[in-house]
Amino acid sequence: MESPRPSLAAVAITLTGIALLAAMVLAIPELRDAFEAAVRGDTEEVRAGIDDLGLVGPLLIVALALIHSVVFYPAEIVDAAAGFVYGFWPALALMMTGWLLSGLLCFAVGRAVARPLLDRWLGAGRFERIETAIERGGATLLLAVRLLPIVPFSLVSYAAGAARVPAWRFVWTTTVGYLPITALSVYFGTRLEGLGLTDPLVLGSAAGLLTLLLFGHWIMRRGNRDRPGVAKSHD
Repeated sequence: MESPRPSLAAVAITLTGIALLAAMVLAIPELRDAFEAAVRGDTEEVRAGIDDLGLVGPLLIVALALIHSVVFYPAEIVDAAAGFVYGFWPALALMMTGWLLSGLLCFAVGRAVARPLLDRWLGAGRFERIETAIERGGATLLLAVRLLPIVPFSLVSYAAGAARVPAWRFVWTTTVGYLPITALSVYFGTRLEGLGLTDPLVLGSAAGLLTLLLFGHWIMRRGNRDRPGVAKSHD
């Protein structure tokens, strides 16, 4: 299947958006420092940067979520930092808003221009299998990949846009499917002080992640059994 050619306007808008994100990172020292810390996996520095900004901190969190659309750093770092600074419920609402906006940005780019780029990045055959699975798997598969912590959030959003998933289906499956891992990460952040490897929260978080992996895998297998034509090849 030949990939559709994106319009020049769509390419220009996408490149402009990426350039604006890069300029924002370079121009705002607090954002640049927090971004570098997130890429390094330094939760302590990210939360310190957010805390120092006061009322501007939530804007920093949303900006970090948007930057995740082009740089795939561990999302749980920002979740935990937000939980530490703002507490569970405010941080959960803020992070879900940020990730939904980031997902919608990737979804829009995927729908407009990303298919040819992803073909080159992942290989045309591999991405076509991902796209076909999303097209045929419906809401079940979208929920499953959101529940699996090992599946890149932004990559799924790009693929959903390229596969022409209905926008409302994308929104609700992202919200419902990404809520458990976000809540777990945020709650972990609220309890960062004084944690040890034998702390019940650490053990519970590990058990929660394992549960999400198993549940997501079960949903995908069930969806594939219900739809015989979906991605039987696992290479």
